[in-house]
This record gives sequence, C-alpha cells and structure tokens, in this order.
Amino acid sequence: MLETAIYLDNNATTPIASEVLEAMAQCARCQHGNPASQHQPGREARTILEAARDQVARLLGATVDSREPDRLIFTSGATEANNLALCGLAGPPPGRVILSAIEHPSIWRVGEFLAQQGFDVQTLPVDCHGLVCLEQFESLLNEQTRLVSIMYANHETGVLQPITEIAALCKRFNVPLHTDAVQVAGKMAIDFTSMGVDALTLSSHKFHGPAGIGGLLLRSGTPLQPMLRGGHQQGALRPGTESIELAVGMHAALDFSIQKNLSGTNPLMVMRDGLEEKLCALLPDVVIHCRGVGRAPHTSQISFLGADRQAVVMALDQAGIAVATGTACESGASEPSRTLLAMGCGPAYLDTAVRLSVGSLNTAQELGVAARRIAAKITHLREVNNRRQPIEAARRGA
Repeated sequence: MLETAIYLDNNATTPIASEVLEAMAQCARCQHGNPASQHQPGREARTILEAARDQVARLLGATVDSREPDRLIFTSGATEANNLALCGLAGPPPGRVILSAIEHPSIWRVGEFLAQQGFDVQTLPVDCHGLVCLEQFESLLNEQTRLVSIMYANHETGVLQPITEIAALCKRFNVPLHTDAVQVAGKMAIDFTSMGVDALTLSSHKFHGPAGIGGLLLRSGTPLQPMLRGGHQQGALRPGTESIELAVGMHAALDFSIQKNLSGTNPLMVMRDGLEEKLCALLPDVVIHCRGVGRAPHTSQISFLGADRQAVVMALDQAGIAVATGTACESGASEPSRTLLAMGCGPAYLDTAVRLSVGSLNTAQELGVAARRIAAKITHLREVNNRRQPIEAARRGA
C-alpha cells in the first residue's frame, strides 16, 4: 500500500491555497478586458490590477499613500525580478557590485554576467554560521560601488542576514541595496519602509500563490533601467500585458499566509522545530545546520551522517516524503550545497545534507509521521552502507 504523501519541499514551491484558487477563479469569471485598454472593461481590469498591486505593497510595509509612493513591479517570478534588480540598478559599467557568497543562482549568475560586462563583482564571504561579515563588507564599500545585493534568508539553511545593519552601511556610501526576500515574504513580517533597502524581491508561488508572478518592490525615487523593450505598462519598466488573475492570486496568497503565520506564535516555526526535535530524538547524531542563529521559520538543512544525500532524497520519495538537496533551480545537479561550501563545511556534512521545508498546509500530525519515516529510512541506508564498506575494502585489496 502506498504511503500517504507528505510534502516537505516548500522552499521550492508551495501548493496553492484553496482561498487563493477561489479568488483567482472569481476574477477570471468576470472576463475583464486588457488593463491597458481605454474602454470600460479595460478600466475595470486596471482598477482591479492596481488594487492588488497596492494591497501587496501595503502588506509588505511599503509606503503607497504618499505623493511619491514606493513602486511594486509585477514580474514573471523571482528570477526575472532579481535580474531586473541587478541589471536595472547597477547602471552601465564600470563600477563595483557586491554579492554574498550564498546567493540564489538567479543572483550569482547575473553577477557572472555583470563581471563579463566590465563590473568589478566582489563576493562577500560568510562565517561558519552562514552570516556575512559586516566588517569585511564595510571594507568593500567605496565610491565606485554601484549596487549591493544580499539575500534576506538563505534558501538552503534559512539563515537570516542582518539586512537593517547592511542597509545602514550602504546609506553611508549612498549605495542602493537589493535583497532577495523570496524565503521571507509571507513567513515573517516585512516592513519595507523601516528596513532601509531600496529594492526587494518576492515570488507568489513561495507563499501558496500561483506560479508565474513575482514582484520587485522599489523605494520611491530609486532609478531603474528596464531589461525589456515594449509597451508603456508599469511605467515601461516591465512592459507587457499584466495578468489580473495572477495579481489577484498573489494578493490573496500573501494575505492568506500573513494571517496564517503572523497573527501570533508562528506555526511554521512550531512545526519546523517540532520536526527537528523528533529527528534528533530518533537520530541523535544528525547535524542541523545553523540551528543556533536566526533562521526563517520554515527551513531546516540537516546532514544525516553516513547516508548519501541523493540516496536519502530517493529513499524518502519512495516513502512518500518530498525533500530536496538544495535549490529547485539546480535540481538534478550533483554538486554539493554552495551555501555549506561557503560556510566551510567538510565532505562528511556536504555529502549528507538534505533540506526540509514546511508550509502553511502542513500539519503537526503529518510531521510526526514524517519524522518516523525519515528515521527508518536513514537507519536502513546506514545499515546498507555499513554492509557495503567491508566488501568494497576487500575488492580494493584484491
């Protein structure tokens, strides 16, 4: 009999909440016009689109009611938003761009592109806890620095960076700061106004909304060069017809997630911590990375020593549990975690690291079941490995 499926890969994507599906369906049933059209169906679509835009920005703590409001640019997702932020804020070369060593591929690969264009791209290292060094960061800032991009929460370990302190240092040098907040939006409170950043990325499908829409939130007055050429939509900064259904879905999802997670004790943290405690009780030698520092409430990266990470993912998949070895954007890659490498972890930890991430549609009961299944599979894999080692040693000596 097949095991009941338990989804613990919410950092890769989250199931759409039923409330979000209903909001999108209701919007789609109205058959609105193109929001750029001048006729009544178009004006109605524009009203709905802009209401969703304003509400998402408000939920993120942006200023939307002033004469010079902050701007939310809808994109196709976080990858486009990150590309737009880096290429659009850095300006023409030369100049310095500073990125952390643990950024998502949609950041560090853009950094490689900027370096090819003539930018001096500096990589800010992290310590053994996955935190950037503020003193070293300050030493990299100078009058040639055009842009800094430091993620808010790491997509593998969940470690939270000191964004407010980083923003204060950037302001001293009048350098714009972008943060990839994809793993924070909807899971923790974000106050864009007080954070001090100039640009922030989010993605709807990471907080139980539809895939295909993300956003780049820009502080008022922040100059941005477009990547795409086309119509006048979104101030020509991101041309193309906007989807009002996706925008409505994004707003509904962010509202759903904030109400779920930020109304009191964060249930994501309760579930994540409970899962970690159960695993530690069943498997006392597991290593939970960065457990002693601030982390996003839903993310846990664990090294199951003695069990190959790829074998763990496959074994758990057979047991009906979805987990990951790292970012979904590099799924299928055999390389070890870039984040753990940057933290200085050795092969014993790199080769056995698996990411578990809970979501608002998980339950404490199913996480208890997951812990027992995981422990059973890890124990079995270790037993198999222990039996193989004498055989392989004998073969090498033959």
